[in-house]
Amino acid sequence: MKTWLAQRPWKRAAAWLVFLGPLFYVTYGFANWWATTRANVPSMAFDWERQIPFWPWTIFPYWTINLFYALSLFLARSKHTLDRHALRLVTATLVACTCFILWPLHFSFGQPPVGGAPAFLFNALRGFDQPFNQAPSLHIALAVILWDWYRQFIRPLWARLVLHVWAFAICASVLTTWQHHFIDIPTGALLGLVCVWLWPLERVVSMRRAWQVTRDPQRWKLASFYGLGAVLCLAAALYGGGMWLWLAWPAASLALVVLNYIGLGARGFQMNGRGRMGWAARWLFAPYRLGAAVNAWLWTRKLPASVEVVPGLRLGRRPTHAEWLAAGQPRLVSLCAELQVPAGVTDARCVPLLDLTVPPTVRLQRAAAVIESQRRNAGGTPVWVCCALGFSRSAAATIAWLGRYGPGNGLMQAEDAVRRARPQVVLHAAWRVSLAPLNTLPQAPPHE
Repeated sequence: MKTWLAQRPWKRAAAWLVFLGPLFYVTYGFANWWATTRANVPSMAFDWERQIPFWPWTIFPYWTINLFYALSLFLARSKHTLDRHALRLVTATLVACTCFILWPLHFSFGQPPVGGAPAFLFNALRGFDQPFNQAPSLHIALAVILWDWYRQFIRPLWARLVLHVWAFAICASVLTTWQHHFIDIPTGALLGLVCVWLWPLERVVSMRRAWQVTRDPQRWKLASFYGLGAVLCLAAALYGGGMWLWLAWPAASLALVVLNYIGLGARGFQMNGRGRMGWAARWLFAPYRLGAAVNAWLWTRKLPASVEVVPGLRLGRRPTHAEWLAAGQPRLVSLCAELQVPAGVTDARCVPLLDLTVPPTVRLQRAAAVIESQRRNAGGTPVWVCCALGFSRSAAATIAWLGRYGPGNGLMQAEDAVRRARPQVVLHAAWRVSLAPLNTLPQAPPHE
């Protein structure tokens, strides 16, 4: 027990709490004060919200977020995870309060009188919280961050269920205590997701440190297209109002895709080595991923899911789970940064590459090595190399493998073999430039 306690970074956690507490009250309080100085603070609410009941007792789950907030810092097992968690909380606070200052909103329903036990908590809340600081709801953003934090410590199914119910109660209470309008909830959840995505707890490069502005004109071109899509979606959301406001989600998703193409690269999608994305990235990029999946289906619906290039090696698009089973459960090698390997697929590996861009030679060399590793461990099972369509990324990786490990006589012959198997392959001159240095590497011994 003493060893377990000694391993916790208690002093660092206390230091973060000393910093975070004043940060919240100063920034949140300043945003509240700023709104009171404005002559006209608008409100954004739907008519149906007037039907939401006022339940005074839900102030109790509403307030519990303060306890869970403070306690969360002292549960960290390492300085790394503690710092990442604290940075999530800092980011949520600063971004939300900046939004409150730039476009303040107010809650348009007056709260009815409250008596009994809840009255004390309502009075304490009104002591520092005015009917401003609405969208994005910092309460919701923090609930998302804390839910993700606490679930890493909980293993029993019943305890996880309690956590989910608690998180839902905290989020729902912002409506039933008449503290927030509905629009504040999805915007607050979006902020929480961005914070979780920006500061991953795993020991990987954070999105901030991964940033490196690209010099690739193709990536800038694609970023401009996605940026235009983001602007159009946001304009339609703001102009249309009502249900059109949900277009703010694809607008945010496309804006993050722009960041990936400009600076973050494939890391921005947070695809792991097994072809699965982090949960926050899955939600943030969901509209883009849906569009990418539909696009892949439209292009490949009349084509075979995969073709055999050489015995034991198949090339194609990302399979469905049913197609993977029908193919004999092959070992998968995915080159997709944006689309996951289907759930339930085992023995999958992923070397994520941005769509419609040419990766550096070292990434193609890495892809070839992963294909070879899968081949050597296949035990007679075929290997399926895939990307969204099976036209470029997976084709280039297959060519790289054939030239480095396969029975071919160089990259030119390897490309010919791939094109014969899948004539729809699209590889322009830039792909050949990236593949060319692989010709200078000594031929690896063929797979037995």
